[in-house]
Amino acid sequence: MRKLRHRASAPRPRASFDLEPSSLMRILWLKTELLHPVDKGGKIRTFHMLKELKRDHHVTYLTLDDGSAASDAADRSSEYAHELIRIPHKTAKKFSPRFYAELGGNLISSLPYALQKYCSADFRDRLESLVSSGRFDLLVCDFLAPAVNVPDRTKIPTLLFQHNVEALIWRRHSEVATNPTKKWFFRSQWNKMAAFEAQACRRFDRVVAVSREDADLMKREYGVSNVSDVPTGVDTDFFRPKEYTERTNNIVFTGSMDWLPNEDAIRWFVDAIFPLIRYKVPDAVLTVVGRNPAASLQELASADSGVVITGRVPDVRPHMNKASVYVVPIRIGGGTRLKIYEAMAMGLPIVSTTIGAEGLSVKDGENILLRDDAEGFAKAVVHLLADAKAASAMGKASAQHVIENFSWAEVARAFSRQCENVIKNTERAAIPVNT
Repeated sequence: MRKLRHRASAPRPRASFDLEPSSLMRILWLKTELLHPVDKGGKIRTFHMLKELKRDHHVTYLTLDDGSAASDAADRSSEYAHELIRIPHKTAKKFSPRFYAELGGNLISSLPYALQKYCSADFRDRLESLVSSGRFDLLVCDFLAPAVNVPDRTKIPTLLFQHNVEALIWRRHSEVATNPTKKWFFRSQWNKMAAFEAQACRRFDRVVAVSREDADLMKREYGVSNVSDVPTGVDTDFFRPKEYTERTNNIVFTGSMDWLPNEDAIRWFVDAIFPLIRYKVPDAVLTVVGRNPAASLQELASADSGVVITGRVPDVRPHMNKASVYVVPIRIGGGTRLKIYEAMAMGLPIVSTTIGAEGLSVKDGENILLRDDAEGFAKAVVHLLADAKAASAMGKASAQHVIENFSWAEVARAFSRQCENVIKNTERAAIPVNT
C-alpha cells in the first residue's frame, strides 16, 4: 500500500417553507455526536455550517448519542436542525478496561478502532428507513465515522464531508512515535484507515474537503475525481480583536486536549521549545486551554509554575486576550485548524508549524510565522514577545484578512452550492415526497 504524501455579512432572513421546491433542499445529516457544548473544531465547523444552511433548507440531524453531551444538547439542537433523531450508543471510556479490551479485539478487524467503535445496527436500520421514506433530497455524512453505517448504495444522492484526511493523521502518529509498540499500532491503524477511507471516498457521490490540499491528496491517493473543497470559516462577530494593548509574556494554545495531535503538540512544546523560550524570557508563561487534558499533562502544570492547564472553560477569549502570542505546535493533524482563524480574528500574532497551518490562507512573515524545528519555533515566539511593533502589525494584518474573507455565511453558501450540484448531477434522483 502506498504511503500518503501531503504537500505542504449581515444575516439573511430565515427561510420560509413556502419556497419554490427547487430552492429548498431536504438534507439528512449524519453525525456521531450532538453538538453542544460546541467546544472543538469539528463541532464548531458543523454547528456554523448547519446554522447557516438551516436558514434556507430543511435539516434532519441523525446522530449517535452516548450520553456525554451537555444536558441541554437535545433542546439546543433546534439552533442548527429542524428535526433531531438520536440513536443511543455506548462507546468505551478511554483507558478503561473495556477500552483496552476493544483495542485488543480490533487487532482482527479490518476497520480501524476510531471507526469500528461507531458501528451501530440501530443507526443503520433507522438510516435505511429514513432514506426509503422519500422525505430527503440528499444524505450528508459529516466526518468519516458515520460512513461505517451507510450502505454502499442509497436511493438518494450522498455527500461525504471530510474535515480531515483521516489516514494522514494516523500516518503522522506512526512517524513521530518513539515507542516501538505504539509505532506498530499507529501504523496498523493508518493502513486500516487508508483502506476504508479510499473505499468511502469512491462510493459517495461527492466528497467535500476543507482545503484544496486535502482535496488534491484524496484525488491523488484514493483515485477519486468527485472531490471539491470549501474553506474554513470563523465567527468574526464572536472572535474580535482585543480592545486593550497590555503586553505580557503569556503564550496561549487552545484546543481539545483529548485529541491526540493536540496532546502531542503540547508535549513537544513543553519538552523541546519552551525551555529555549524561557532561556531568553524567564517569566514566559504557557497557558493551555482545552477540555479533558490527560493526567500526565496536568502533572506538568503541577511541577512547573510556568505551565497553566485550564481544562474546559466556558469561553476561550479571556485567556486569548491575556496572551501576546498564540502558538500551534502541531506535528500530526490533518484538515485545517479553526483555532488559527479564531486567533487571527482576535488580532493575535501566531507561530505555527507548517502542518498546523496547512490548508489555510496564510502567508509566512505576513500574517503568521511558520517554523518546523524547535529552535526556530522558539526564536519566532521570543521575537514576537520582544518586538511589540512587529507583533501588533502581524495581528492587525491577520484580523483584516479573515474578517474580509472567511465569514461562516460565505463558507456555508459555498457548501450549499456543492450540495445543490450533487443533487442535480447524480443520476438517481431523490424519491418525490408524497403529498
